[in-house]
This record gives sequence, structure tokens and C-alpha cells, in this order.
Amino acid sequence: MRSRTPLMLVLIAASSLALGGCGVPRIPRMDLLGRTDEPAPSRGQAFSDIPYANWSDYEPDYRFYPGDEIEVSLPSAPELNKTVTVQPDGRIALPLISTVMAADRTIPELQATLAEAYSRQLLRPEVDVVAKAAPLKVFVGGEVGTPGMFDLTGDSDALRAVIQAGDFKTSADRSRVIIIRRGPDGRAMMRRANLYRGLKSGDSDVVPLRRFDIVYVPRSGVAEASLFIQQYFRDLSPVQFGFNYALGDRVIN
Repeated sequence: MRSRTPLMLVLIAASSLALGGCGVPRIPRMDLLGRTDEPAPSRGQAFSDIPYANWSDYEPDYRFYPGDEIEVSLPSAPELNKTVTVQPDGRIALPLISTVMAADRTIPELQATLAEAYSRQLLRPEVDVVAKAAPLKVFVGGEVGTPGMFDLTGDSDALRAVIQAGDFKTSADRSRVIIIRRGPDGRAMMRRANLYRGLKSGDSDVVPLRRFDIVYVPRSGVAEASLFIQQYFRDLSPVQFGFNYALGDRVIN
């Protein structure tokens, strides 16, 4: 004779196993507007196991990278004026002088280097260097449609980068997006940004981006909990649960 286990008791037991003793993260409460009861993100918040530097909005001098276009002009010798591209090895090639390292140098640093190089050929040369506008390369990952590296033009911020990367997935935590950036001393800086407000009211902590910034969209607490429960019951549990409930004259598999 088939055992008839009440449906409610089985569901309560399964819920207690999944949520009570398996270390599942706390699910934040969320209202109809998507607001949670978790503490508001702070600008300097960092992962506990990674020594991130304190966030700074300091704008460093522009440094050249491979792929940049540079206009080099010599007022005393205009026939030597040339527009060059920084090669993959970081160097540029100009008339009369050997190749010069341009990558990771600022405009004043490169001007001084070129003036010294041309001083062997010209008398007191003056060198002007102009950086041509180049796309802003950023990395977008996590809960977005198409993670990867993207070229952004114009005034770019974290919200526009996410939209260009295929927008948020339904599992994304839009209020705690992580921005990672190289700091003035070379150390990585990290902060969180609430991009949810930008989608609803336009009042968003959008975070203007710089070259090679990393934008990471984490999973929401609800999505993490759902994934944990799914993996526990389907993949991790040594017992394969297959419930067969008998309710009156009906059998539910």
C-alpha cells in the first residue's frame, strides 16, 4: 500500500534542510520598488581578503598605450611632422631618429624624449605632441548579457557600459555594481555603485569611467540563494529527491 505523506510536511522538511543548516546566505527583503533592507553601499568598501587602496577621484595625466594615435610636429622642421600609431611593443617610428618608447609616458615626458632624440640631428628642436581621441576600453563582467571588453566613446559611465554589454540580467544586483580601477600609485581601487536609481529616476551614481576600468555586476542575494538551493538538491545532495505525493485520489509526481 502506498504511503500517503502530507504535502505540507514534506515541503516544510525540505525548506528546513535547505535554509536552516546548509549555510545559505541571508535573502534580503525587497519591496515592490526593488529596494532591499541591506546596508547602503559605501564608496570605500572593499573585499575583506584583497588589499584594495582607498578610492580616489584624482585624475592622473594621460599616458599612451599601444594603439593610440599621436600627432608629432616640429615647428622648426615642418617636413618632419607626422601622425604615428603606438605599436604593440609600445614604440613609435619617426623620421631621422630611432624608434622611441611611447607607451606609459605622459605628453610632457614623450615631448622631452623626442626633443632629446632630435637634438642629435637638429639645433634646439621643439617638439609638440598631441594625443588623438581614442575609444575608452573597459571590461564588463558578471550578470550582463554579453561580458567582455568594450570600446566606449564620448562621456562614458558605468551604466552606459553595462547597457552596451547587453544590459543587466534578471539575476543582477543593480544596486551594488563593483568598479575596479588602477590607482595613482598603481594599486587597484574598488568601490560600489548603485545603478538601480539611474534606471528608475535618472538620479544614479553612474561613476565616470577611465581606460581599462573593470565593471563587475554581481548576483542578487535572491539569485544566489536560488542557485544554492538548485545546486544542493540537483547536483550536491547524495540523495536524489523525487517526491511522489498522494492527495486523496490524486497522485502528484
